[in-house]
Amino acid sequence: MYGDVMRVKLLYNKLDTALVQFADHHMALTACRFLDKSVFWGNEINVVLSKHTYIQLPHYDPQGSNKLTKDYTNSALHRYQRTGSKNLSNIYPPSNTLHLSNIPSDISEDSPVFTQFSNYGMVKGFKFFDKDRRMALIQMSSVAEAIEALIGMHNYEINATTHLRVSFSKSTIHHL
Repeated sequence: MYGDVMRVKLLYNKLDTALVQFADHHMALTACRFLDKSVFWGNEINVVLSKHTYIQLPHYDPQGSNKLTKDYTNSALHRYQRTGSKNLSNIYPPSNTLHLSNIPSDISEDSPVFTQFSNYGMVKGFKFFDKDRRMALIQMSSVAEAIEALIGMHNYEINATTHLRVSFSKSTIHHL
């Protein structure tokens, strides 16, 4: 959400702690700014800059026993790899309202795509954008539920060629 993640490493002796390497320093600062002290899955997380600036990939392991480090360098989920991307100007702190985009025009409000959000908490409201039905807002009952819904629903496969895009919104359903 806040930057393109290149690598993630869970710490061997502290499995509740991870290093996350972003594409650049600005993305790491943005993640710290918006995610520090956020609560999800019932836990408050601490997000701070690390003294480590690079996560080393483990040596080749034919048994695959080192599962603590993941490489996402070539991930198709990177939101900010294109220079001048509009995504960079639409970065907001966690809120209970999520912005949904990349919605096919033939999908209705009662589609299973949108009912899936109730798996993450109570949906308080839903509204397609008046001028563009390929986008919508969905409001969860809490910020924690919205964070969990974003994690679970971003890149949700709508059909063979379309995946849902989810981000936090500065708008509310009442202010479209």
